[in-house]
Amino acid sequence: MSIKLMADSASDLPLNFFAEHNVTMLPLKVHVNEQEFEDLLTINPETVYESIRNGDLPKTSQVSPAVFEKQFTELAINKESGLYIAFSSELSGTYSTAVMIRDQVKEQYPDLDLTIINSKCASLGCGLVVMEAARLLKNGATKEQVIASSEFLCKHMEHLFSVDDLDHLAKGGRVSKASAFVGGLLNIKPLLNVEDGKLVPIEKIRGKKKLMRRIIEVMKERGESLDKQVIGISHADDKTTAEEMKTMIIDEFSPQDVYISDIGAAIGSHTGPGTIAIFFLNKLHS
Repeated sequence: MSIKLMADSASDLPLNFFAEHNVTMLPLKVHVNEQEFEDLLTINPETVYESIRNGDLPKTSQVSPAVFEKQFTELAINKESGLYIAFSSELSGTYSTAVMIRDQVKEQYPDLDLTIINSKCASLGCGLVVMEAARLLKNGATKEQVIASSEFLCKHMEHLFSVDDLDHLAKGGRVSKASAFVGGLLNIKPLLNVEDGKLVPIEKIRGKKKLMRRIIEVMKERGESLDKQVIGISHADDKTTAEEMKTMIIDEFSPQDVYISDIGAAIGSHTGPGTIAIFFLNKLHS
């Protein structure tokens, strides 16, 4: 039985990845200036960042139930086996909606074979899991092997990220306006991570260079066998910093590869331009 791999646009993989690796992309919705767009398909991140710089506050919503229903019904009719690696349930309702629609489709098609993984990951943290799942499937792995690998990677994926403008996080209710003001005044950069699918601040650092050095230190503290990993970097309209981080990571850890991607319109609506994020594993083997 053929296996169809699915991922949503919050995995921040480029559109050509989905086409080249036969992965079905499920787009989140982005709302800008009272217009609704489909992430990756009908809006690009630059439009979101321009909107934010103009003082607007773009909003997002989960993958539409209709999109899930169409894909899951096709899966059942074609008698294919499906695996959907979903954006963290703590950051979006996408996962729970997918489970609900799967159960509805199963009422009509009891033989529907679809596994939905709550990645508890965001952006390229989820993307790296999808990339490995696609590689395993291409190399003939069974669905059970891909599920086991994906669940392990999700559990051990570290996310380190910083935003350029604390004020944008404040507008979205992520930090208080007072701390945002102090941050901007003193060039304070927050360092955050994702724990059990939720955004958690680690510390505040003054200045970009110190922040980048601190990211390397935290990678040393938390990472395992970084020389054997593919390390991910995603950025919001800041390729220069992403390339600088890539050089620092290669110099320090000599990883197998460093994969850089753009933060998409959906994630970028919440983080704002200038965000930089690093993804790596804290454990390689069970």
